[in-house]
Amino acid sequence: MEQTIMNNLSYPILSTLIFLPVFGALCILLLERRHEGYAKWAALMFSIVTLMLSVPLLTNFDKTTHAMQFVESHAWIPAWNINYFLGVDGISVLFVILSALLGPLCVLVSWNAIKTKLKEFYISILIIEGAMIGVFCSMDFFLFYIFWEAMLIPMYLLIGVWGGPNRLYAAVKFFLYTLVGSVLMLVGIIALYLYAGRTFNILELVSINYPYAMQFWLFWAFFAAFAVKVPMFPVHTWLPDAHTEAPTAGSVILAGVLIKMGAYGFLRFSIPLFPDAAKAMAIPMLVLSVIAIIYGAVICFAQTDLKRLIAYSSVSHMGFVTLGIFALNTNGLEGGILQMINHGIITGALFLMVGIIYERTHSRQISDYGGLATPLPVYSAFFMVFTLASIGLPGMNGFVGEFLIILGGFTAKKWAGVLASTGIIIGAGYMLWLYQKVFFMEVNPKVMGHADMDAREIITVLPMLALVFYIGVYPNALLGYMHVSVSHLIDRLNLASRPDATLAGLIDFLKAVI
Repeated sequence: MEQTIMNNLSYPILSTLIFLPVFGALCILLLERRHEGYAKWAALMFSIVTLMLSVPLLTNFDKTTHAMQFVESHAWIPAWNINYFLGVDGISVLFVILSALLGPLCVLVSWNAIKTKLKEFYISILIIEGAMIGVFCSMDFFLFYIFWEAMLIPMYLLIGVWGGPNRLYAAVKFFLYTLVGSVLMLVGIIALYLYAGRTFNILELVSINYPYAMQFWLFWAFFAAFAVKVPMFPVHTWLPDAHTEAPTAGSVILAGVLIKMGAYGFLRFSIPLFPDAAKAMAIPMLVLSVIAIIYGAVICFAQTDLKRLIAYSSVSHMGFVTLGIFALNTNGLEGGILQMINHGIITGALFLMVGIIYERTHSRQISDYGGLATPLPVYSAFFMVFTLASIGLPGMNGFVGEFLIILGGFTAKKWAGVLASTGIIIGAGYMLWLYQKVFFMEVNPKVMGHADMDAREIITVLPMLALVFYIGVYPNALLGYMHVSVSHLIDRLNLASRPDATLAGLIDFLKAVI
């Protein structure tokens, strides 16, 4: 089994980060209905404390090892060899911090936007936060799957109860897409459990060299869950509907963390568990990634809804992430991980900004805007920064991740790097077109008379603004955490020495099966 180390903390930090939001949700549940106005204060307090308690993960993290850190391991269901096993490494630790950061921001942006069922809304927010952190910390497959599924119900409720006019359609579509993929992953988990001598321990499972045929089929079983969650082309269609109908907090959670879990699954499970299959399927995955990059970018020009445009931009940006991951080299993998964090910050911030203006105008139609820079100069300045970050302006965080991904893509396959680069050009086109239509040109009478951003709204987006520039100027602040873990993942890939671990080998395997 791979090495684990205990960090010098006097309390179980990972369990605290997972269950403190859940405890907060329980406290809100006990509030009497006539006092439910306190629910948002309780949610804010628990989410802020969770964020503060996550800081020691970074300050006490050992960047010189790939081993799991802050480990907690206890027997849970001995009859099935199931353990309560938590730990983080250089790949997962940053996503725990991102999940903790978005919690209080989602509460703040919903402060005045949610008018009904306040208790239930903030309970859903806190449960999702705890489940998201649980996914990134779980090192037992049984525990991982519980947290993975635990996110579905509260997210379904956020969309279906507090969403837009077509919320039920969007909620059911989101639930069905993700559930079907998760069931196939469950089949793969059970197959691994039985083959490995009845263990769900992820570190033990990763240390086993599986037969190529088994790797191939299980790769696709896990792909079903992770590709839907990313979402990759062509199983991306649930995302625009979910984003469009979800409340602002729901969109921020979806863009900021939830869709990252699919790419995280590729990194944590698909590549280290099935390295031969990952190498064999690298070219098809690069093709799907390039299609997502270009298709997602081009279709943005056809959108009339602000949130739907940003949703389709996520399809394009996550295409860059999967391109970097399946370039299967250091630059691509590190760029993909960094871009997952960057996308969570930038696109999460853009959805926050859309929610802020929607509270004033109650419209997301691009045609209802124009000249917004005149009545709302502060809002326009914030939106401009996040727009430039989204298109990868040097000096901002979006540039560094895309640069590493393109570099990794060129190293893997030159055509992948060239085609992906066109997505950057198209992305700059639709984001600048959006900014021109909304903030410049003739002032639309519908936007006059609205107040600019207040103190609460500025406080909500300031952390995102600071991270845009901090990561853009000093990307090694994040890259330093992942260097050793990514190198270890590359070493695992290099051990995949089957001569037929190529596309030709895959074709030979399919011929043998057929």
